[in-house]
Amino acid sequence: MEWYLALTLMLGTVCTTMFFGLPVALAFFTANILGTYLFISGDIGLVMMPMEFNNTIKFTFAPISMFLLMGEILLQTGVAFKAIGAIDRLISKVPGRLSVVSIVGGTIFSSLSGSTIANTAILGSVLLPDMIKRGYKPSIAMGPIMAVGGIAMLIPPSALAVLLASLAEQSVAQLLIAGIVPGILMAVGFFAYVIIRCKIDPSLAPSYTPDESALEQPVVLKLQLAGITRIKWSYAGQYCRRINRVLPFLLYILPLLIIFVVVVGSILFKIASPAESAALGVLAAIGACYFFKLFKNTIKITGIDGADFSLKEVWKALMETMKINTMILFIIAGSLVFSQALANSGATNGLLNQVMEMDLTPLMVVIMMLVVLLFLGAFMDQVSMLLLTLPFFLFGSSSLQAMYNIDVIWLMVLMLIAMEISLLTPPFGLLLYVMKGVAPNDVTLGQVVLSALPFIVIELAILILLIVFPDIATWLPRLIN
Repeated sequence: MEWYLALTLMLGTVCTTMFFGLPVALAFFTANILGTYLFISGDIGLVMMPMEFNNTIKFTFAPISMFLLMGEILLQTGVAFKAIGAIDRLISKVPGRLSVVSIVGGTIFSSLSGSTIANTAILGSVLLPDMIKRGYKPSIAMGPIMAVGGIAMLIPPSALAVLLASLAEQSVAQLLIAGIVPGILMAVGFFAYVIIRCKIDPSLAPSYTPDESALEQPVVLKLQLAGITRIKWSYAGQYCRRINRVLPFLLYILPLLIIFVVVVGSILFKIASPAESAALGVLAAIGACYFFKLFKNTIKITGIDGADFSLKEVWKALMETMKINTMILFIIAGSLVFSQALANSGATNGLLNQVMEMDLTPLMVVIMMLVVLLFLGAFMDQVSMLLLTLPFFLFGSSSLQAMYNIDVIWLMVLMLIAMEISLLTPPFGLLLYVMKGVAPNDVTLGQVVLSALPFIVIELAILILLIVFPDIATWLPRLIN
């Protein structure tokens, strides 16, 4: 069979089965059964196919589970919601205040959770109803929440970054570190856009006077042990408002930032491998939640509560992590067989040889790969598009990356940004539907899409900036070489 017919058959089977609603993992398995039978020794290939599943038992995949668990622990215990409330109290008089709160809160939560969906769902359910009630236009209310939700794909801990680096057999640590600066640049871009846009057109986010009556209350601190008040301190001076504004940040945000320091710092200073740093991050998350439980039971501060933390919340977090992780491992197993079937069919080499004959420069090849990802992202989820393209882009010495000697860390960061953009691109951008799910019923999908467009432009600008100046993504990973 000609290579282009084999390629059409394999890709067509995956896309067609997903179009008719088959889950991603089963769509890959359907193509695998067909491709293995046709291109890998018939019945013998089908018998050997389950042996490929052993390749999913790799230590490099461990950070995916750990990062997902870390985010679920913070979500199930309610600590994430407390952190957003603390940021809301800290930020005062700025244009588009609640939109700015969503950007700052989303960026912080991105450094604690590897899930873009969780990031968007939490911010949407907590902040969006208040934005709509206060007259915020959908374009400035929903757009920042969706855009900052995607930053979780770049800023560590990022489960997709771990998956990409692991499948490509590249350094997980370097890719995680490489996403920090581009992620911060995006957050700064979103922040600047909201401020400037709301200054030009104040009607987008009508100004209001926040209810700050809680800030006027005296600061009363009680230390209780065994239900008995041991220490009581009260302050009602001129700095009471400032204390009430800053105190939640010190109590809810700083302990959580320790998690980010533990994960990133242990990698950056070569104290731990990515898998070990992810495990340390889980322990730090459990420690932070336990601190909030002790705080709730022993320290009483006016207007400030601790958070729930028990075996029940941990069990919920474990169950949710197991569900997501099982799905990911099934998809990985299917993709490994899929790439092998493509290679045996001659489709991989045939397509790559065709590209080589076009006499493209490395930059043109990179742009071509990004265009393919942006196009696919409009129709399928990130994991599917990643697994479809990796055999051609990054797998082995015959990939486009190897043939054109492209910096692999830089290329993977660009791929992550392209996939982040695809989260917002219609008709099937995943975060568009997450936002529609948490938005009020009268908000249409068209309004959701329009609110995302300015932020897509900002993300494209960051992508172009990284293409022109690769050192933005690569200088920090070089520190851990």
